Amino acid sequence: MISITENSFPVGKYLVSPLSRLTESGDYSASISLRSGRGMASHDRVFRLVPRFATHHAALRYAAREGRALALQHGAV
Repeated sequence: MISITENSFPVGKYLVSPLSRLTESGDYSASISLRSGRGMASHDRVFRLVPRFATHHAALRYAAREGRALALQHGAV
């Protein structure tokens, strides 16, 4: 399996990193990394998303959209 990370972007106090992985079956899975803090005080959560995609770019677009929504939701809490 090959994992591909695209450009990260900030949303409030979080750094959102969309990820795409080529699966053994030939489709792409999407994941999100939400990071907060810095250095030894940083915290990183990784979310694996359920849908599978035909292309790398479709998986990344979905991960970026979901990551932004999660960061906004967590920032409001």
